[in-house]
Amino acid sequence: MLANSPTYWGEASRVLAAGDAVMAGLVARHGDASLVSRGDPFATLARSIVGQQISVKAADSVWARFVERLGPVAPEQVLRLGTTGLAGCGLSQRKIEYLCDLAAHFADGRLDPVGWADQDDAELIAELCRVRGIGRWTAEMFLIFNLMRPDVFPLDDIGLQRAVGAYYLSGEKPSRQVLADFGERWRPWRSVATWYLWRSLDPVPVEY
Repeated sequence: MLANSPTYWGEASRVLAAGDAVMAGLVARHGDASLVSRGDPFATLARSIVGQQISVKAADSVWARFVERLGPVAPEQVLRLGTTGLAGCGLSQRKIEYLCDLAAHFADGRLDPVGWADQDDAELIAELCRVRGIGRWTAEMFLIFNLMRPDVFPLDDIGLQRAVGAYYLSGEKPSRQVLADFGERWRPWRSVATWYLWRSLDPVPVEY
């Protein structure tokens, strides 16, 4: 397990493995890695927008091109380049517009990370969803990957749906209710269970 793992990671992994044979196998297979935070709220949200509706591999490739064009990943840099300056780096026009709106929210103070650690999940999700292009899934990625909240369960995540279907339902895609019911067995460590399920699908750990 990594030195900068969440403090709860070891306990959560042991509890999940003890109560679920599939989780036990995943923990045994991927126990040398864990969720990590990149630390910067703007970069995490920007990377989540870039990663919407594309594979982890594709998102990593587009993000690399975006950073090469942008330089320092900061709201001021995005606003300086604008929609014209960001064209041609692998992002759709819509995602470029979303990134510019995100940058504007940070630059003018409509989004202020100070105090986010003290907000509950629902309150912060509602605040983040005021930005164009940030829906519940993107906000949940932020809760998991930046704030490292232990009990977030992104029902709309395609990777989570695929993994639950593959491991528990003989390849059948779970309905939203069935997926939610699976999440109940993993409380209060649903973020951790989700991470292990993601990790089982991709050769590289998911990071935002």
